[in-house]
Amino acid sequence: MGVPGPLKITVLGSGTSVGVPTPGCHCSVCRSSDPRDNRLRPSVLLAYGGYNVVIDTTPDFRTQVLRAKLDRLDAVVFTHAHADHMMGLDDVRPFNFRQGAHIPIFADAETLTAIQRCFPYIFHCEARQSSVPQLETHTLDGPFELFGREFVPIRLLHGRSSIFGFRFGSAAYLTDHSDIPTESMEQLRGLDVLFLDALRHKPHPTHSTVERSIRTVEQLAPRRAFFTHISHDLSHDETESALPPHIRLAYDGLEITVEDAG
Repeated sequence: MGVPGPLKITVLGSGTSVGVPTPGCHCSVCRSSDPRDNRLRPSVLLAYGGYNVVIDTTPDFRTQVLRAKLDRLDAVVFTHAHADHMMGLDDVRPFNFRQGAHIPIFADAETLTAIQRCFPYIFHCEARQSSVPQLETHTLDGPFELFGREFVPIRLLHGRSSIFGFRFGSAAYLTDHSDIPTESMEQLRGLDVLFLDALRHKPHPTHSTVERSIRTVEQLAPRRAFFTHISHDLSHDETESALPPHIRLAYDGLEITVEDAG
């Protein structure tokens, strides 16, 4: 499979489900003047070969793509059906207008069902007086190809729920996980770049902690690792200064280039 050039990963959002600053909170991180402590909901943009693929359409999707100056969207891949990962889906409409084409979306059957339930006017309403997103739905049942690059779904445990991260070449994006099954760990060997959940230091029933994610990085030994889905419990500067040099905190607007053969 020939991959058209390097992959650029842009972090559209590095925050947890309520974002940072968190409404109503006056903690030091929510009041921080460090722009890296301002975190929209979690999402990344993958750009390669002239194509743009977004993983998850957060409630901040419109703000995120405006900030990234995105003028084309070729596909959306979903990790799971929680609100902070899908509720910005309606805002793909301007890309439909601009491109004059349907946009393919990829998700497992449970996530697609939830999306269709949350946005019935997109999928189940024939008589429309206004525009709606024009989408092509694709159900994940294994690895799939997008514009010359293979995407491999990686099963994760998000508390009692089973969701997906994705590997694409020598990079992987894992968000919202409390545990990574053994078989999934084996799919994550030999990475250049690994993104993974690190909500805070204190244990959480559905998310990984900084300490647990450090141990995961030690086991998998990627060349570079970035923690995301970060809460207001973590100051960027203070937290990152205590991390090993090959592990960094993601922040909104971070851009990383991966030079690999896919």
